[in-house]
Amino acid sequence: MDPRIRKWARLLVDYSIEVKKGDVVLIRGTVETQPLVKACFEEVLKRGAHPVVRLSFEGQAYTYYRLATEEQLKFISDIERTTAKTINGLISIIGESNTKELSRVDHKKMAIARAAYRPIRDILDERELKGEFRWVLTAYPTCGLAQDAEMSTEEFAEFVYEACGLNHEDPIAYWKGVAERQQRIVERLSGVKELRFVGKDTDLRLKVEGRKWINCKGDRNMPDGEVFTSPIEDSAEGHIYFDFPAVYSGVEVIGVRLFFERGKIVKATAEKGEDFLNKMLDTDEGSRYLGEVAFGLNEGIKVFTKDILFDEKIGGTIHMAAGASYPETGGKNKSGLHWDFIKDMKEGEVYADGQLIYKDGRFLF
Repeated sequence: MDPRIRKWARLLVDYSIEVKKGDVVLIRGTVETQPLVKACFEEVLKRGAHPVVRLSFEGQAYTYYRLATEEQLKFISDIERTTAKTINGLISIIGESNTKELSRVDHKKMAIARAAYRPIRDILDERELKGEFRWVLTAYPTCGLAQDAEMSTEEFAEFVYEACGLNHEDPIAYWKGVAERQQRIVERLSGVKELRFVGKDTDLRLKVEGRKWINCKGDRNMPDGEVFTSPIEDSAEGHIYFDFPAVYSGVEVIGVRLFFERGKIVKATAEKGEDFLNKMLDTDEGSRYLGEVAFGLNEGIKVFTKDILFDEKIGGTIHMAAGASYPETGGKNKSGLHWDFIKDMKEGEVYADGQLIYKDGRFLF
């Protein structure tokens, strides 16, 4: 085992979700991610906690959407509800061998299943607010993810290790430093009432008054490097063009344009994948409202990988998510969807209450 995998497991267990004795921790991954799953399993045991492992097999999601009836798509088992009500921590490890397996499944089926899962998400959100539940998401360097990123598996593994700070002697100390730098940005944005985004095919205003900005410092995503909040639900006005491809459940949508009136996406177009885009945006009543607005700040992530875990952190970008907001920010929008769209701001501007605070991918303070 690469020693950095052991560092990775300790980082997730001790820093990201701060496992304590007696905690029940769900470790979720695919068969491809077994080295990291095993390392996390061992680290959780060493802390006197109780690990529970769930591995999905190759082709499981495709088989489900191909064969499941509407009744099965809407079914949520008591096991799922009990898990959501009792676990103290969740380590989710992405690692598909075929990231495109859902490209040709019935998109309506996916929307039905997403909507049905919403009560589970609500339970976890409520428990997180109470401090009863913590979670982190990371990505293991599989062949499938490496192919999407157009790298060899070895190159992609090195990219992941570097992005996660695992080449540092003490990754936890490294992420504590990131937290301090980003906190200064959070403090400046916390007094802002309205943001205006201007750029290529973009002029969008939204209100964030009274909402809390979150410093993403490795305690939910690994790697990390962003600050975000949830905008006031009915405030978005204008239009925005997202120049990075948007990937959701393995389906790639290119050239997304969203048009807003009173907070709602009233029109959504794409150069590729427009039908899928609109089907997902029709998931439920909340899926056409913004649940997140964020700034990507990780200058160590410079290439687009088609994996949102990395791409939304690219320095000099912003991203916005359609669907569920984050309760800890004060967001109230509920949805079974949460889909991030990324925009390059290297030639863009952001105004806070009329004052220019961000230009060409950099804050001006």
